[in-house]
Amino acid sequence: MRFDVLTLFPELFAPFQASGVTRRAFEPGGSVALQLWQLRDYADDAYRRVDDRAYGGGPGMVMLVEPLERALAAVRASQLAEGAARTPLILFSPAGKPLTQGRVRELAGGPGAVLLCGRYEGIDQRFVDAHVDEELSLGDFVLSGGEIPALALIDAVARLQPGVLNDAASHEQDSFSADHGLLDCPHYSRPERLGDSAVPAVLLSGHHAQIARWRRERQLELTLRRRPELITAARAAGRLSVHDERFLAGLVAAVAPQVRTGL
Repeated sequence: MRFDVLTLFPELFAPFQASGVTRRAFEPGGSVALQLWQLRDYADDAYRRVDDRAYGGGPGMVMLVEPLERALAAVRASQLAEGAARTPLILFSPAGKPLTQGRVRELAGGPGAVLLCGRYEGIDQRFVDAHVDEELSLGDFVLSGGEIPALALIDAVARLQPGVLNDAASHEQDSFSADHGLLDCPHYSRPERLGDSAVPAVLLSGHHAQIARWRRERQLELTLRRRPELITAARAAGRLSVHDERFLAGLVAAVAPQVRTGL
């Protein structure tokens, strides 16, 4: 798998590649190759300018088409020379579709992507129309550039690669897992008691079936309270058992009197 990142700040990526458990993905022989492309190297003037004022006026600068096209052409030439797959160009933008774990899984099973990290007020729309295959967003907020979303995407994809996590089953229990589509349950470690707060007794019981049921019920409870739309999606996908539905019905019934009385 290969990621080519078009950015004005390639230095932001070096610590990421050398830190944490996902660094394994980027080590020699690892499953993810990361190529960084400094956009200023593809400017055509002595000042290495990649932006200019917007037509129509207004604040902020706009990234120019020509340097971006030259950088993208260099990426495509490199892919061809190395026999790598021609990967889609992804732009991080507030106008993009929300990045989901489902899309991360799709990318994790593919050859990678070219990631365009925008800056300033935006990118000349003509480049977007001609070359961008997909626009993605981390959420309804604005960042200074696309480097943080690019790092987030690469991290999310890298941790799904074989041999990256200590326990290959770890990501199967994560929030939004393909197996359940719900939020993850709470987790506890040492000490067993912390002030007046203790680890739930069932987790100390050694009874695996009861522990599994407790974790499932906490998943359902947390998801219903914070992300009820995920319950609807899990139900539509047939991921909820008869026990799940009975437990959820009990939660709703317990809350209903409080809602009616305004408590």
